[in-house]
Amino acid sequence: MTSKLVEIDGVRLEYAWYGPTPGEATTLILLHEGLGCVAMWRDFPEKLSAATGCGVLVYSRQGYGASDACDLPRPVSFMHHEGQSVLPGLIKALGVQEHVLVGHSDGGSIVLINAGSAATEGLKGVVTLAAHVFVEDISVSSIAAIKTVFETTGMPDKLARYHGDNTVCAFWGWNGVWLDPEFRDWNIEEFLSEIEVPVLALQGVNDEYGTPDQIDSIKRNIGISARTIMLDDCGHSPQKDQPDATLRAIAGFVNRVSPAVSSTKSLPDNRFPS
Repeated sequence: MTSKLVEIDGVRLEYAWYGPTPGEATTLILLHEGLGCVAMWRDFPEKLSAATGCGVLVYSRQGYGASDACDLPRPVSFMHHEGQSVLPGLIKALGVQEHVLVGHSDGGSIVLINAGSAATEGLKGVVTLAAHVFVEDISVSSIAAIKTVFETTGMPDKLARYHGDNTVCAFWGWNGVWLDPEFRDWNIEEFLSEIEVPVLALQGVNDEYGTPDQIDSIKRNIGISARTIMLDDCGHSPQKDQPDATLRAIAGFVNRVSPAVSSTKSLPDNRFPS
């Protein structure tokens, strides 16, 4: 899939679209994790479109992939800016109508902020994959360990395959914020109780960046409109570690919040929750 550029508030953002356009079906908007971008979703967007019948929009945030570079250091409030300003601007610029937000890790935090404080008309639901709602010791220690890996191995070259000239922005913009002492008190639980659409939250049992306290907080603060699933044999990336289970869970959720467009016929069996 060839990516394109769209300008939001003077910043060019890379994006790619899979499947139906906004006038034809609900759009699933994918927000990547702290080191992600359009290309790093690999074949997941295409499979998700096939599994749901929805269009799938993926984009690279500023400082990632082929989007414009960012200034460093990033402010510790960068996820609030993404959820409350950039994401609504992107939705408007690309003519998105009915949509479901799907966010991984930092992207999951961003979609929760958006849904709880700046939801755009047409939002039907939210899916999070290993989202953070507060900072934990396990998150900080794992991110500190990745800093050492980046500084002492060939990790920069590997990231450069996806981020090119944005490799420095992508890594230090993420790592620097999470290791900033001011970020230790970051917490977005206040937004959860304000979310008025259904939420599906997935997390791996073996998540190396967060404990089940994250997903428990999502359930506790949102209430009966939130469904949570802990995936066995899964780390921080459900879409990579348990792709079939993740696809089936999202497809089932989309079928509930936007039943006219979803179909799970292409998925292999019915062992996984829907």
